[in-house]
Amino acid sequence: EVQLQASGGGLVLPGGSLNLSCAAAGFNYGDYDIGWFRQAPSTEREGVSCISRRDGTTFYTYSVKGRFTISGDAAKNAVHLQMDSLKFEDTAIYFCAAGRRACVRGVWVLPRNYGYWGQGTLVTVSS
Repeated sequence: EVQLQASGGGLVLPGGSLNLSCAAAGFNYGDYDIGWFRQAPSTEREGVSCISRRDGTTFYTYSVKGRFTISGDAAKNAVHLQMDSLKFEDTAIYFCAAGRRACVRGVWVLPRNYGYWGQGTLVTVSS
């Protein structure tokens, strides 16, 4: 059974940092690409970043480029999202998701390409 567990959210001041983790179980590291999505109240779920665990390719949505870094940890079958220089508009529930060959240019932002989802972790950027 494929399972994803997101963690690391919390309350942080603007300009601060958080490191989100997505622990995966039930499949081998390279079998599924991992994406991070976020959803703020009354908004659509938005693709934030993804990593291809086949070749390490990464993508970021424009608003987080240069601030967020996604990385894979094969030993722990996990993916991390380092978030720096956080802004008020980064406030959302963050979800990690797994999909076969999902982290591909142009389509990685589509939630329907990910078949498995974690429960989400809340990130609040507030002063």
